[in-house]
Amino acid sequence: MSLFNRNDGMNYAPVSIVKPSPVCGPGEFVFAAMALDHGHIYGMTNGLLEAGGTIKWVYDADPAKVEAFRKSFPQAQAAPSPEAILEDSEVRLVAAAAVPSERGALGVKVMNHGKDYFTDKTPFTTLEQLEAAKAAAASTGRKYMVYYSERLHVESAIYAGKLIQDGAIGRVLQVLGTGPHRLNKASRPDWFFRKEQYGGILCDIGSHQIEQFLSFAGCKDATVAHSKVANYSNPDYPELEDFGDATLVGDNGATNYFRVDWFTPNGLGTWGDGRTTILGTDGYIELRKYIDVGREKSGDHVYLVNHEGEHHLTVGGQIGFPFFGELILDCLNRTENAMTQAHAFKAAELCLLAQNKAIRI
Repeated sequence: MSLFNRNDGMNYAPVSIVKPSPVCGPGEFVFAAMALDHGHIYGMTNGLLEAGGTIKWVYDADPAKVEAFRKSFPQAQAAPSPEAILEDSEVRLVAAAAVPSERGALGVKVMNHGKDYFTDKTPFTTLEQLEAAKAAAASTGRKYMVYYSERLHVESAIYAGKLIQDGAIGRVLQVLGTGPHRLNKASRPDWFFRKEQYGGILCDIGSHQIEQFLSFAGCKDATVAHSKVANYSNPDYPELEDFGDATLVGDNGATNYFRVDWFTPNGLGTWGDGRTTILGTDGYIELRKYIDVGREKSGDHVYLVNHEGEHHLTVGGQIGFPFFGELILDCLNRTENAMTQAHAFKAAELCLLAQNKAIRI
């Protein structure tokens, strides 16, 4: 079945894909938020709420962060301590966006309290943290899920996955990814510039790129062929890496190259011109996720070229974000439809390996 319909000229629109509806009623899936160190916690929370989740608690050691969070989500009660959340039997899942180096230990603690864990990326900064989380997940049967937002919370990326599943470009041979971000140096917390805490650029924002490669190419594993990092332009923060790239080879022969950096110029109308190009045996897809430079300020542009012709699809507001409902149902039913635990851990492992073997320029 084709996933697009002709409008006019070279422009196409997606066929009517039903946007996800809430998968449960109020109170049927209760979750909490804690460790509000990264703004991604807002997207994580909103995604769960839209899917039918009910937020009960929020906790952070900084009362100002809790107050700001409750302005967006006033239904969340301010928890007096982490234990108030961890010991509440009604809470099924804890969503958290801690300092990256602290995410693994927090996840182990959450799982050991019998709850599923949903963390911001990157989920770990060391392989030792990864192994501890694997052991805890295996022993407790709880989930350690990761917010790889550049695929899971971007409609053009979700739609690309549907096109690939539908055979629109044949077998995927290569995925190219660029993940530039704006530095906003003055507003960053101290941990952002400390290598031990943020993990390195390939470990951090590179985790998005590796996860989407595994997903789009259908790989269960990959090897890191080459990786590089640099601090080209921030000598005042010597531990910051402002550039990184890597090449991977998947277990099915597909290849990946990605580049991540902190060099988004001030003139761009968004925080980063994230793009992905997916080459298949019968065509290719380009995603302009957040902006179509010089043309439109909107994002979620999908360019598809295959044997049927050239297609431009704009999918913003039309696809929705099925991951969150699938995650809730996985937690309720103990299934693995949103993301397998093996996939979440493999993407994390590969970004750590890419970081560890990187040549410093």
